[in-house]
Amino acid sequence: MSEQLGQRAVVLGGGLAGLFAARVLADVYPEVLVVDRDELAGVTGPRRGVPHGRHAHGLVGRGQQVVEKQFPGLMADMEADGVRPGDFSGAIRWYFNGMPLRPAQTGLLSVPCTRPVIERHVRARVEKVRGVRFLEQYDIVGLETTPDAGRVTGVRVQAREGASAPEVLSADLVVDATGRGSRTPVWLEELGYSRPAEERVKVDLAYTTRHYRVPRDPFGSDIAIIAAATPTHPRGAFYYRLPGEDGRVELSLTGVLGDYPPTDPDGFLEFVRSVPVPEIYESIRDAEPVDDPVMFRFPASVRRRYEQLSRFPEGLLVMGDAVCSFNPVYAQGMAVAAIESRVLAEQLGKAPVPSPGEFFQKIARKIDSPWEFAAIADLGYAGVEGPRTAKVRMINAYIARLQRAAVHDASLTNAFMRVAGLIDEPTALLRPGKILRTLRHSNRRPSPVSAPAALEAPRD
Repeated sequence: MSEQLGQRAVVLGGGLAGLFAARVLADVYPEVLVVDRDELAGVTGPRRGVPHGRHAHGLVGRGQQVVEKQFPGLMADMEADGVRPGDFSGAIRWYFNGMPLRPAQTGLLSVPCTRPVIERHVRARVEKVRGVRFLEQYDIVGLETTPDAGRVTGVRVQAREGASAPEVLSADLVVDATGRGSRTPVWLEELGYSRPAEERVKVDLAYTTRHYRVPRDPFGSDIAIIAAATPTHPRGAFYYRLPGEDGRVELSLTGVLGDYPPTDPDGFLEFVRSVPVPEIYESIRDAEPVDDPVMFRFPASVRRRYEQLSRFPEGLLVMGDAVCSFNPVYAQGMAVAAIESRVLAEQLGKAPVPSPGEFFQKIARKIDSPWEFAAIADLGYAGVEGPRTAKVRMINAYIARLQRAAVHDASLTNAFMRVAGLIDEPTALLRPGKILRTLRHSNRRPSPVSAPAALEAPRD
């Protein structure tokens, strides 16, 4: 074992998962290097390495709680920068199947803002942590190991500018947080290990986003209007105000199974018109466009089953989207990465080089519920491939009824948002009281609901 054990950790990837990892590693390691192929310092806009960074993002429920605990005062800093956190239900107008859910004060904060803003604030905090350094605009070439490949001892990197040769960064621990394009499965195979099994849910999703300057504020006291996509109404929209006082808004449209929101201005507007929430179309049809529509495609949710491997080199961990890349419409990715960083912190408390097997087992348990929640919901779309067991069909039928009932019952809205916000397990929706309320209200005829007027505390 290295005599320098516990001296340096290297994080591959400077996105949010890598930043969360670097923060907790710095509590144990006197030196933490964060390596990324992009320029990071001073960057305020979308990065090439984060192609989804131009589209709607939100830090929900459990993720906000973990991040605020990890970076005390972060929400206050973001609010000072013009970001408006708000209640996950009480401050968002949620529509399912064209019907507004009855809002309730959940006590959970949602932070709708652009990905670059979130990254910038978190990165600014991490940059101030003693011992953390960023190695920007470097390609990650491969791993360094002991002769028997039983332990990772570092990583080979190469500057992207000039004709410099690869260099080796020695490390006691390497954490791969490079996202869904992670090379770890390939590296494992090259070292004589098995690749992890993969589960895929092919949703063939696309986001198309455009920014406008609107003449009239469509939000009032709310922070966002969200038309959630469902199997019966598969076109969705995320609409919220950008920081600042100039009336700029961001509108991200979603379509699945190849029904992509167009990038030509006329087609984009017609897609908005087809979303079953007319107030969004009414708000932007005469607004001033700030830019042209931009698309991001997401072919499939992918989960890599590292916890099932019987052999894995010491000194290497994988986390974030490199382990599980969620359908982004459910806003789970950032929250799960934050939760995984707490698992990392717990494991580092036992040893500066955690056991890969134990780490992967523990994060797998954190991933199970959000993965199942998203995968079952995606299988509600007839064109999504996958086994539709009796359990899957039953849950999707029940959730559709619960969403109809939540139009009339704030306690059901609260219960659903607590699950979507990763606070409660999905089984919380199957408690007898929730089932009875769902059955009682799901067949009621919907009536127009004014979201601010209907706001009330949830009742059990």
